[in-house]
Amino acid sequence: MTIDNLSRIVITGIGLTAPNGNNLKEFRESLLNGVSGVRAFNTRYLGDTLAGVCDFDELKYQKKKEVRRGTRAGSVAIYCAREAVIDSAIQWESIDPARIGVYLGVTEHGNVETENEVFNISQFNYDVKYWSHHHNPRTVANNPAGEVTLNMGITGPHYTIGAACAAGNMGIIQGAQMLRLGEVDQALAGGVSESIRTFGIFASFKSEGALAVHEDPEKACRPFDKKRNGIVCAEGGCIYVLERLDDALKRGAKIYGEIAGYAINSDATDFILPEPARQAQCIRLSLKKAGLTPDDIDILNAHATATQLGDIQESKALREVFSHSHRLAINNTKSFIGHTMGAAGALELTGNLPAFDDYYAHPTINLDDPDPECALPQIVINHPKKLKKVDYIMNNSFGMFGINSVLIIKRY
Repeated sequence: MTIDNLSRIVITGIGLTAPNGNNLKEFRESLLNGVSGVRAFNTRYLGDTLAGVCDFDELKYQKKKEVRRGTRAGSVAIYCAREAVIDSAIQWESIDPARIGVYLGVTEHGNVETENEVFNISQFNYDVKYWSHHHNPRTVANNPAGEVTLNMGITGPHYTIGAACAAGNMGIIQGAQMLRLGEVDQALAGGVSESIRTFGIFASFKSEGALAVHEDPEKACRPFDKKRNGIVCAEGGCIYVLERLDDALKRGAKIYGEIAGYAINSDATDFILPEPARQAQCIRLSLKKAGLTPDDIDILNAHATATQLGDIQESKALREVFSHSHRLAINNTKSFIGHTMGAAGALELTGNLPAFDDYYAHPTINLDDPDPECALPQIVINHPKKLKKVDYIMNNSFGMFGINSVLIIKRY
């Protein structure tokens, strides 16, 4: 294997569940046709709220007993990993399970199970004998990746990457790095989220004044719009099969795209409020690593969560880097599905990958009255845009404590 191809990492399989689709074809069609996955959702103590809810078949790859013993995040991860392997057409039985790694970004994992157990014992005067003996394996941070290894018989390394809402990108980056180091031969990499199963995430955003409300659930998530009023929480997952280019070519694999560059940095300024200068720095670093200029990027998926200040801060960063990039198409996937937290980076990037074939940038929906403070002349509003070329796609994912990640995929 050449040194060059050892460092070239490609995507050969995709498995996902999103609030508006359970595979790439469904997801992409929803994005091009303006189909939202946000709906009314009832959660403990808060009652009716809004959320992006997935409806994949948990029993497609698990038995009822396994679902009961495990976690929602684990079920999401197993579904996505299994679908990704099938999509890759890899001969699973012929590969060494010790040479497969599982690297998944997560945010809120563990909260759901603890909340459920506290609520359960509250029904029995807080007698802890009713506390589940499954609680510890359900709440350890590596749970979703660990459930994948148990389900699929993988004996290579597995762990999760806690990077707030940058975690989906980070799972992919970690998988690529481990392949480049020669630690594994295949990586199952991406991100998963069970966030809507915990009432605490809704309650916290609500207390911050950052939880979206709208009489029409499908119009609730409104990035860059004047009437945006907060985050729509969502669950979901997306996992890639990543391989070194030589290995993919040897087996004649379908290649969705190649990892061209990435960058990670930290704001070091605030728990929550993003810092535009550091976001711009992260974008520039990813371009430098890929050997690209801002003019080379064809589609950019913005992180924008539809919070008042967050969208303004990211817009400043994008204007700073891309002010002269007139061909660029900027879009936002959260407007369709809400914020899938640990899965966001992977899902949002994936929604754009079919543009390498069909040349369409999917739109940002619900952008009826653009906020002048979020002015981005390149943004695709409410309807898909046909592009003359699509060679490079960038995905921004930023998170609390100022963790920034940028990932660039190029046409293979």
